[in-house]
Amino acid sequence: MKAPISWLRDLVALPADVSTATIAEQFTNLGLTVEHVETIASPVTGPLIVGRVLSFTDEPQKNGKIIRYCRVDVGSHNDPAGDEYPASRGIVCGALNFEVGDLVVVALPGAVLPGNFEISARKTYGHISDGMICAEDEVGLGDDHEGIMVLAADAAVPGDDATQVLWAPDEVLDIDVTPDLSYCLSMRGLGREAAIANGVSFDDPYRARLPEQTEGGHRVELESPRCSAFVALTIEGIDPGAPSPEWMVNRLRASGVRSISLTVDVTNYVMLESGQPLHAYDAAKLSGPIRVRQAAAGETLRTLDGQDRDLDVDDLLITDDSGPIGLAGVMGGETTEVSESTTAIVLEAAHFDPASVSRTFRRHGLPSEASKRFERGVDPQLPYAAAKRAADLLAQHGQGAVTALTVVGSAPEPHRVSLRSGLIPAVLGTDVSQDETVRRLSASGISVTSLGDSLTLEVPSWRGDLRDPYDVVEEVGRHIGYDRIGLKLPVPPVSRGLNPRLRDRRAALRAVAALGFTEVLSLPFTSAEEVEQLQVPATDRRRDLIRLANPLAETHPFLRTTLLPGLFQAISRNTSRSLTDLALFEQGKVFFDGGPTVAPRPSVDQRPTDSEVAEIEGAIPAQPETIAAVVTGNWTPAGWQGAAVPADWTHVVAFAEASAGAVGITLTRRNAEAAPWHPGRCAELSVNGIALGYAGELHPAVIRAFRLPERTCAVEFNLDLLLLHATRGGSISTLSAFPLAKEDVALIVDADVSSADVEAALAEGAGELLESISLFDVYTGEQVGEGKKSLAFALRFRGSKTLTDAEAAEARQAAVAVAVERFGAVQRA
Repeated sequence: MKAPISWLRDLVALPADVSTATIAEQFTNLGLTVEHVETIASPVTGPLIVGRVLSFTDEPQKNGKIIRYCRVDVGSHNDPAGDEYPASRGIVCGALNFEVGDLVVVALPGAVLPGNFEISARKTYGHISDGMICAEDEVGLGDDHEGIMVLAADAAVPGDDATQVLWAPDEVLDIDVTPDLSYCLSMRGLGREAAIANGVSFDDPYRARLPEQTEGGHRVELESPRCSAFVALTIEGIDPGAPSPEWMVNRLRASGVRSISLTVDVTNYVMLESGQPLHAYDAAKLSGPIRVRQAAAGETLRTLDGQDRDLDVDDLLITDDSGPIGLAGVMGGETTEVSESTTAIVLEAAHFDPASVSRTFRRHGLPSEASKRFERGVDPQLPYAAAKRAADLLAQHGQGAVTALTVVGSAPEPHRVSLRSGLIPAVLGTDVSQDETVRRLSASGISVTSLGDSLTLEVPSWRGDLRDPYDVVEEVGRHIGYDRIGLKLPVPPVSRGLNPRLRDRRAALRAVAALGFTEVLSLPFTSAEEVEQLQVPATDRRRDLIRLANPLAETHPFLRTTLLPGLFQAISRNTSRSLTDLALFEQGKVFFDGGPTVAPRPSVDQRPTDSEVAEIEGAIPAQPETIAAVVTGNWTPAGWQGAAVPADWTHVVAFAEASAGAVGITLTRRNAEAAPWHPGRCAELSVNGIALGYAGELHPAVIRAFRLPERTCAVEFNLDLLLLHATRGGSISTLSAFPLAKEDVALIVDADVSSADVEAALAEGAGELLESISLFDVYTGEQVGEGKKSLAFALRFRGSKTLTDAEAAEARQAAVAVAVERFGAVQRA
């Protein structure tokens, strides 16, 4: 919202010593952030002068163009009079939209126009052109380049500085208005805030309330509840050639709005001043009554921007007997547009449902100043007052007269909010007396009735944001100043440290970060195509996608069921920038559709009931905490210390084992097949027989689909399940005084037998004397036979006394016996 200071001071009698900088600071302290202050100044340097055309000669050229050689009186800047011409300057001009005696804007030699265009005297079309007669776009006032500017006859005299005529000195506040303070998208609202901040009174120019229904003017029919009130003023006798007053044009320009015509300028001016969007229909082009209804399937509308738009059945329309003539609250239609010959209009001032306007302008990509105000909420009592103000301006400057009035619908009754005055200091954390509360609220136009410490507020129509007691607390806090709210740190409750689960989670994340993995964050959204590219089976849970009602992007309308696509995108982005050695991980929630349960959508104007809360909680889908990692390129680069070490499956397995080890868990691995991993190069990770996830090399088709480097490896597992099995607290065992007995064993088993299963069998058979067991060699080849493999394990035994060789060998053979019985293992010599 751009607010010219001169306009603000015209609405509020601010003290003379209150500077623009002070006003900007006051607004910012009230939550109306002033982004910057603009100074209205001429973008032209050098002599820009008002001139009067004394004479001109039309001279046709060979190319068919007509140029005019003009003599222009520029006052004290004239060349001396001669035998042929009076004191004046000769200027060549290509425009034809002026007459002798008109006042024009002349850039003399030495002037520099926007775009660093320097004016000099030069010979052209057989004459010396000693300056340039300017159009609007040439001096930075607009985009009109169809002809030169012609000033009002009494605007100035020849020789005057044109910058003083064209640019009224002013300062403009560029304000970021938060959605809850929608009434400040108007000079009326900003004026009220400025008055409160400076302790002066505010005389609201839009006090008139919406009157009772009347059918005296153009007929209006409301067929949709999305329009609660509609005012139609018929104004006739408008002079189509009447110009907009200079002060209005200046204020519009300072507010970032281009002047078009008196009728359009008045509607824009009143919208900026009051906050109520208006629309003018050419009365001669209307056919039958105006109807406000929703669109029918297949209807179209050509809007004022010349675009034909296919309408949705959710669109709220303004129509007449000819069909749609406007998108309600968004943009009017071309068929009823006012033109240069319009002398009678029907002026619309209506109140539309904010959500309906918001959906419509987003659906059609038609943001406008009107829709911006309607979607945030407009004062429902305002339509009549705004329409009356516009009619007064058209009567004053365009000789228009109101001949008929129609009011349909009504405004809601003022709502009330009750609260205890003690709530305000309790929430704000600072002393605020009841008297001060009443004074602050009354200054905001809120009627307050106090009974003891109980306050009852009658909220004015323009403050739709004040719905409950806590909104009132915020309103008081804004006006007393946030600097009064005490800086007090909350006192933490007495505890014995971190929650054990939180402690374990941190330990697991620290462990993988210490390995050299870098954490990334991605958006929790996915697409059906990404799940398809993972090649997961039709029955896989990762296909149970939850569609979002209002996704950030239509390309990713679902909540993710796996972290891998987000990591794949991070890998792809980095490798596209020649960063190929990557070890990335992410920790976050995934979401699985739990079935047809739909959460209720309670009203936002009150707290949900206990049953609604229970239904909402019951509809929350399963969302386990998950962790995943991907590695590509080299784990360590080549250097003086040796050749590069490629990143492979061992690193993603180490990732899982490090996180598990940090919480006292030893993972079990076994060969498995699972998408998106390569068959035969995938390991299932489990604890106590419960599968947590998978690790290994990705399938080549998945690598191609996500544009990943060859041999990319990944791991993903359920962090919630891992932490559920964490062994917290732990214990430190005493060091044994007896030596360790070392025994190695090599077993030949079928190639499809898991080494983890063989290791478990050996551990079971070895009994209590076994202290540790580890696989240190795997061999396949002619010596063990086709379809076989040799697994070599290191077994370490320790007892409550020094073990003899025989006792260690006996324990070893007991371990081997179980492996022989279970897998048909053959012990190698």
